[in-house]
Amino acid sequence: MSQSPFQKFVPKKKNSVIKEEFRQEKKKYRKDRNAFFDKKKEEEYQARQAKKAGMATKAADNAKGKPAVAKSADKPRGAAKTPHQKSAKATAANDNAPAGIMPLNKYMAHCGVCSRRDAVEYVTTGKVKVNGEVVKEPGYKVQENDEVIYNGKKLFVTKNLVYILLNKPKDYITTTDDPQGRKTVLQLIKQATTERVYPIGRLDRNTSGVLLLTNDGDLTQKLSHPSYEIKKIYEVKLDKPLTKADFDKIIKGLKLEDGEILIDSLAYADSKDKSIIGIELHSGRNRIVRRIFEHLGYDVKGLDRVMYANLTKKNVERSKWRYLSEKEIRLLKYMNTSKNKSSIEKI
Repeated sequence: MSQSPFQKFVPKKKNSVIKEEFRQEKKKYRKDRNAFFDKKKEEEYQARQAKKAGMATKAADNAKGKPAVAKSADKPRGAAKTPHQKSAKATAANDNAPAGIMPLNKYMAHCGVCSRRDAVEYVTTGKVKVNGEVVKEPGYKVQENDEVIYNGKKLFVTKNLVYILLNKPKDYITTTDDPQGRKTVLQLIKQATTERVYPIGRLDRNTSGVLLLTNDGDLTQKLSHPSYEIKKIYEVKLDKPLTKADFDKIIKGLKLEDGEILIDSLAYADSKDKSIIGIELHSGRNRIVRRIFEHLGYDVKGLDRVMYANLTKKNVERSKWRYLSEKEIRLLKYMNTSKNKSSIEKI
């Protein structure tokens, strides 16, 4: 008797199992790829160092037998050269600057350490070394063969850019590490990538919602700059209904301790519950939404960012994350470019 009538009862893999297998394959591929590029970077660095050492040896051999060059009387004997002096001398000797030159804070951002703004703080507080010496100038030009050390680790420019959207829960802070041992958003995405990523902007500990993390320093700089007017929408839960009078005050603009604040739009999110408010604005000032309502005597019981730079948390559960699509990344990079150009022209 043919077994064909029973073929339909052969158990098949569920879609969830197939998806999980696919995710595991992607994860293994990313891990292998990152290991390959890390090894390649290290090999290239060692080759450059060997070449540099060989050139130094050759120069020393050629110098033997030549008369010593008289030292300048103005320069104190035994004065050590700083990394800045070495770079200035190299730049003067070579009119065509190598393509790898960039400011130190930008270099750190491209290495995926942090944003350019945070890099300025790390550099000025003496946490970064170039060629074994501490550099405290964020604008110091990093040469192609320079060795940059931060937090005891050698930095490499990141080519594997990562873009992650996280639906942040409460009780997590948006820093890369915390001396007090509190939970950070990086703990939620530790399975997403082996690259060092950092949050764009900040959400305070008790604020939830859309948060972007990346190692793209240029995009971070753009989305953090006020001239691009990045739109943000929040849902606010107050301790009591927002009155019509206070509603109108917010619309007209409030004068806070750090200046006037104007919002883009305001609405009651629930017609039956006027303590739930939707607010849209593009200001990046610290805790600005909470301060708006606290200024009028309200206590913010809940704050959730539902949109950031036209990205929403749709289909992303609380504490979960997803990668941005290529289309989303492209739109972010070209967002409000015309506005920025017009603001620069006015200046």
